Amino acid sequence: MSDVLAMRALLALLLVLVLTPALADDWRRYDNARFGYSIEVPPGFAVGREADNGDGREFRDGATKLAAWGGTIFEDSFEAAVAAAMASAEGDGWTLTYRSVTPSWASFSGMQGKRVLYQRMVAGCDGQYAAFRLQYSAADITRLDPVVNRLVRSLKPGC
Repeated sequence: MSDVLAMRALLALLLVLVLTPALADDWRRYDNARFGYSIEVPPGFAVGREADNGDGREFRDGATKLAAWGGTIFEDSFEAAVAAAMASAEGDGWTLTYRSVTPSWASFSGMQGKRVLYQRMVAGCDGQYAAFRLQYSAADITRLDPVVNRLVRSLKPGC
């Protein structure tokens, strides 16, 4: 009897190992026509309405909100545009706890009560940028860390 249980457990483990990558790849790609950027959207996120000006779209999974957008850099540099975005987040009540800024990409995150914000911006061509912002419950940090990492890797500016 124990051999039968061991075989069933092994079969169940093999099924999980085979099916997990397939389930993990239910991500879909969003391409923005106006700014030419793309980003992968996690499974389970409902597609919101495209912005009236065509710069981006929102996606939701319960209380978790993902916004993706593109824009034109009106400041002197990409880094100055990032500084303005961080100042805007702080003005909206976010306490920024992480900042990393380079000439071609930037990420910052923060807290507002029990909510977490993670924002990524990447410089594009001709003075443009692409960005995403993920807002979620602090209780979901461990579950959403791999989602954030994949979003970061998937955000590609238009060029």
